[in-house]
Amino acid sequence: MVDQTLKRDGAEHLQGNAVRPTKKQRISGDASENDTEMPADSEEEEEDMPIERAEESRASDLYLDTINRAILDFDFEKVCSVSLSNINIYGCLVCGKYFQGRGRKSYAYAHSIHDDHHVFINLETTKVYVLPDGYLVSDPSLEDISYVLAPSFTPSSIAHLSSNTHILKPSYDLTNKPYLPGYVGLNNIKRNDHMNVIIHSLLHIPPLRDSLLLSRYRGKESELLKRFAGLAKKVWNPRLFKSQVSPHEFLQEVNRASGGKFRLEQQGDPAEFLGWLLNRLHKDLGGTKKKCSSTIFSTFQGELRLETQQVLVRPDVGENDKPRFDIDRDIKTSVSPFLFLAVDLPPPPLFQDAIEKNIIPQVGIHSVLSKYDGRTTQESAGHLRRYKCQRLPPYIILHYKRFTKNAFVEEKNPTIVNFPLRGVDFREYVDAPSTNETTLYDLIANVTHESVAGTTRDKENTVWKAHLRAAGGGGDNEKWFMIQDLIVEETRKEMIFLGETVLQIWERRTTISSNGQMA
Repeated sequence: MVDQTLKRDGAEHLQGNAVRPTKKQRISGDASENDTEMPADSEEEEEDMPIERAEESRASDLYLDTINRAILDFDFEKVCSVSLSNINIYGCLVCGKYFQGRGRKSYAYAHSIHDDHHVFINLETTKVYVLPDGYLVSDPSLEDISYVLAPSFTPSSIAHLSSNTHILKPSYDLTNKPYLPGYVGLNNIKRNDHMNVIIHSLLHIPPLRDSLLLSRYRGKESELLKRFAGLAKKVWNPRLFKSQVSPHEFLQEVNRASGGKFRLEQQGDPAEFLGWLLNRLHKDLGGTKKKCSSTIFSTFQGELRLETQQVLVRPDVGENDKPRFDIDRDIKTSVSPFLFLAVDLPPPPLFQDAIEKNIIPQVGIHSVLSKYDGRTTQESAGHLRRYKCQRLPPYIILHYKRFTKNAFVEEKNPTIVNFPLRGVDFREYVDAPSTNETTLYDLIANVTHESVAGTTRDKENTVWKAHLRAAGGGGDNEKWFMIQDLIVEETRKEMIFLGETVLQIWERRTTISSNGQMA
């Protein structure tokens, strides 16, 4: 009997020692199912517990000084660096690597033991844990890391993003370098600069930008929509650790969703990517064929009237006379929606000047927009066509068709388009414009193409740039930034139209009513 009593007392003594590490788990509020209850052996032990709790809470903070914010990067796809799984991923706050799980057989647990890295953040819930102990850390000093991982916005925080006050309040990264939220560089991972300029242009359209920043996508929304909203929040984040963002996570999903049509390592056409992205976002937002059924349609969709008539060769027509519409014959009319308007450029000159340099032709914006005046005709495949807008959207996207393909090579049109930054009137290109809405538009985004001189397109040496407007209203209150991948520079307004413009987004000017309020 004495031996059994000694064995029982020894077992209880060992059990009391074994549960001491689990006190830390219970104190932190993240106890697991494997925790054992503390034996209440004596009143002395209960009296010592408050002191021990204070010691252990301080001990839990010892690992926080190993966090290295300078190397943290949450822009890449959230997959385990060992198993390549995307389920239950944790980020090591010491080295920045991603690992799966935090149980005893997980890769994060093994990493914490082998590399002596103990602080991990759940990339989904933003909760921070210490491994291998496995307890939750609740410390206010970690809030900045959680915000960089998952930024959040409120209606009051985004109310002034398009106003003059936004450009007067720069933010600062970890190196104390100033930057302007929304006007940060996007990393060119390989050859995705043609997609970077489209991302920047769309994220500066106020209705689309605001809906993405205020979104809380946690349900069955598409992965593409979730990642695009996440990228928007990072671009406009006022508390970045470094003043640049990598679109890697979003572009990986673009590659999957497009079936490999738009890839990181292959140059492409930004206009083609824009058309695909707008239609895909419209579908993912629950849009239908009805107008204003999504943020995309309510922002960019207008209506265009197309009139067609078959060309007839008449004997009394001269060789140099162009075919024109005959009002005595049947004219087919159709109205269709559009997301952007394609604009044709005049052909470049065939001959060079005396100094053996190409003559760079110039043309005004109203000259090329005359395609939509309802009078200018175009002949194609034996039919005459003329166009006119029926309804103008709040934001008009113009696509200047610079590239044409023939049987031998893809040619580039180097014609420069002259345009003002403010006050382009589209009244001439719309039928019966509404009296409640102005037809004056101001430029908000401009995408240009740069490559070697000549008329042959060189995809390998192509550079894409985006000019973005900060604030508005003209004058000194309005600033323009040129963004080329990681390069962000303030640019002079007079230099914007000198590039070979491919895409433009025009914003309908807000009108001031008789009572002095913005309409």
